[in-house]
Amino acid sequence: MGRDFKQVELPRLRQLALAGLLLAGGGLVGCSPLRLLKPGQRLLSDVSIKGTEKADPERLAALVQQQPNSTFPLPKVTIYQFGRSFYNPERIARKLADTQASYARQIKEAGTDSARVGKLLRRREQKERRYQLALDKGNAIMRLGEPPVVYDSSLTANSVQQLSIYLKSKGFFRSSVTVTDTVPTRRFTPLRLLALQAPYTTDSQRVTVTYHIHEGPAFHYSQLDDEVADSIVARRVRAARPQRLLQVGGQYDEEVIGAERARLEVLLKNQGYYDFRQQYITFEADTSFRPATVRLRTLVANPARGEHQRYTLRHVDFISDAGIVRFGRTRDTLVRDSVNYLAYRHRISPRALDRKLALRPNEPYSLITTQRTQRQLGSLDMFRFTTINYRRVRGPEAPADSTQGLLDVTINAAPAKKFQETTEFGGTYVAQQVGPFGNVRLKIRNVFGGAEILEFGVRAGFEGQYDITGTQSSDTQKKLRSELTTQLGANVNLVLPRFLVPWRVGPRLGEYNPRTRFNASYTYVDRPDYTRTNVEGTFDYIWQRSAFHQYVLTPIDLSIIRTASISDTFQTTLQNLLIRQGSPLFRSFDNLLIPSFNATSLYNSNDFNETRDARYLRLFAEVGGLSRGLFQKQPLLTDTRNLRQSDLKIYDFTKFTADYRRYYKLTSDSYLVYRLAGGAVAALSPTRLTTIARDGSQSTASSYLVPYDKYLFSGGSSSVRAWKPRRLGTGSFTQYRFDPENPAQLLRDEQDKLVRDYNLEQPGELLLEGNIEYRFPLYNFIKGAVFTDVGNVWSIRPDPRPGAQFQFNQFYRQFAVGSGFGFRFDLSFLIMRLDIATKVYDPTAPGNKWAIRNFSFREDQTAFNLGIGYPF
Repeated sequence: MGRDFKQVELPRLRQLALAGLLLAGGGLVGCSPLRLLKPGQRLLSDVSIKGTEKADPERLAALVQQQPNSTFPLPKVTIYQFGRSFYNPERIARKLADTQASYARQIKEAGTDSARVGKLLRRREQKERRYQLALDKGNAIMRLGEPPVVYDSSLTANSVQQLSIYLKSKGFFRSSVTVTDTVPTRRFTPLRLLALQAPYTTDSQRVTVTYHIHEGPAFHYSQLDDEVADSIVARRVRAARPQRLLQVGGQYDEEVIGAERARLEVLLKNQGYYDFRQQYITFEADTSFRPATVRLRTLVANPARGEHQRYTLRHVDFISDAGIVRFGRTRDTLVRDSVNYLAYRHRISPRALDRKLALRPNEPYSLITTQRTQRQLGSLDMFRFTTINYRRVRGPEAPADSTQGLLDVTINAAPAKKFQETTEFGGTYVAQQVGPFGNVRLKIRNVFGGAEILEFGVRAGFEGQYDITGTQSSDTQKKLRSELTTQLGANVNLVLPRFLVPWRVGPRLGEYNPRTRFNASYTYVDRPDYTRTNVEGTFDYIWQRSAFHQYVLTPIDLSIIRTASISDTFQTTLQNLLIRQGSPLFRSFDNLLIPSFNATSLYNSNDFNETRDARYLRLFAEVGGLSRGLFQKQPLLTDTRNLRQSDLKIYDFTKFTADYRRYYKLTSDSYLVYRLAGGAVAALSPTRLTTIARDGSQSTASSYLVPYDKYLFSGGSSSVRAWKPRRLGTGSFTQYRFDPENPAQLLRDEQDKLVRDYNLEQPGELLLEGNIEYRFPLYNFIKGAVFTDVGNVWSIRPDPRPGAQFQFNQFYRQFAVGSGFGFRFDLSFLIMRLDIATKVYDPTAPGNKWAIRNFSFREDQTAFNLGIGYPF
């Protein structure tokens, strides 16, 4: 029977497969977008630009007004045609008419019931909008794709004109642009073979457009001159020549000339010329002097009434409760540093507002000072909005002998709500467990009358986690044990809008938006294996160097970590890890006191939705435990029989991390992003520890110890995404599981092979990581991404685990590599993310390290990462 099956059934399967391929091929050939063209129309097949040598080809391509249909990541015209195959606009139009008639009848029946009528109108509008969208742009599948791009010769002519204008604006005055639109004579179409047709076709309905560019010589500046009608303005313009954007020898560029015009306007506005405008500035270019050269003259004209007038501030009024009306009452006025502070009730101290105010009477008008004042008032988070209005002093109000203009300034600040509450509920899916969580935050503004902000936060939740030691459940040898852990926390945060220091701070410091922050937090974690608490307090100084650059100096950072209880099995496992592998996981469940000071420099020129061509750089340095020798003598004692009564231990250490990101904006909605990250942590001196075991025995050892929470980790949704959080590494060391029945022994499977442990955290002393990601649009608010991540962690000091220590001649072979794709749901106010990453190269794998050869969706090979916001 088996022989008959092979002889009869397999040929039949081959015939069915061949028939299926023929049908699929015929269907694909039948799905040609040419079928959607009307008589006389042609499909735009390809667009190319040839002849560019010095001009920017990307800028030129962006000026072409017709591009062929996109084929990445999918042929969108095919998707459009597939959706059109079952698109029936007549039926949609009938549904729209029926909906309008049905709701008209219901509205008539509702009569004078305004609430019901309003609800019916909203529902009718939603349905009408949905049907109208389908009529205008097709069904949902059609909107995922693109309709065929029908060649339009008028748009080609417009593109030639735009390309020519652009080239001349960049100094190619003798350039020319021509175009050819040709019909391809023969095209190779391999899919026709599946339909038993010839692979070569003569297609007269497709057009290839080629733009031929002759640049000619690029013109450069041979001479730059200024001609300013106002002598005082002329002196100011010439004094700022070192900052001029135009240089002799530079290439003529109208974009740079526009930037120079804007620079001159801002220059004069910052020096008191309130009503100066770019319209007064013109440029004359003379190309007749020498070949391929330009003499450029900058002309600054006077206004029609005479010379430009410089303005000085006369009065500065600050209304701190704008938008509030009290009939029959006038605002009270307090004067501080010649500024009038007006309010019905001065809830915010004028002294606090005065620190953020850079405008003063008798000082010249300045645009940059105005912008700085508005930015600093906005950073207080005390007002819903702030406007700064200027009024010229004219007529009888102006002094008769004044040679300068006068301005009165009014700052209107609308106060924000004193109390602001935020509640967040959600859930996580980790380790095959659904865990709900909730956060409640309360913000109180102007707590003590000095524009302070006090925040309280409470959080509670459950989160699934695998057994931290990687042990298995007792009922099976393949299923990892997972359980819900309880996490409770609270924090309080007080921010003062100034530096709290024992000496007087100069007024210029206000330009950097200084703040002082007090923060205290408490975290409680309850798991079947242990119960742990963490109390932390920080004292921070925060200031801004620019709108993109922030510094944080933390002279006091104090943490107290206590382990209230720990199970016997877990304790035994941790001791085995310490004895057999030197793992620091054991020390994380000791009672620790971590005093440190640290500093952070953060530069980020991007926005929340990451839509800019930008850079990001975060540098962090920390030193801790330097004072332990003053009040703690060694050896330190750990009594595992009663961890609650164990003394607090201090380890001295130093830590440094760096994180650099670069965002390249390729098109209006596609980006190439890469990230480089690294760090190192090390103990400054050895620590002698005496440990009392459960049986009462004592042992003393000396080693270089770092608090567990200060170690470096790799893996997770913002790191190397194919690995679970904090589970990558260390180096090329392979971690195996311990036998849950006998924690002193490693676990073996049915074939007597050691079982790998993918769930034990892998702390390291050295971190190196890199990521590259291409982000592109898919449909509406749905974005896509493809990415590759590399990285690992190593130990710096000698390590008993083979392959765990960093070696210059080995580390480049120990980089883990993971790749995948992801989806981003951009809701403007919130970005939800799903990344699917698989291991490509696993340096910790025994034997063959190319994990991609064993591709599967098992959790030890492929990871699914859910998150909020972009990974980096």
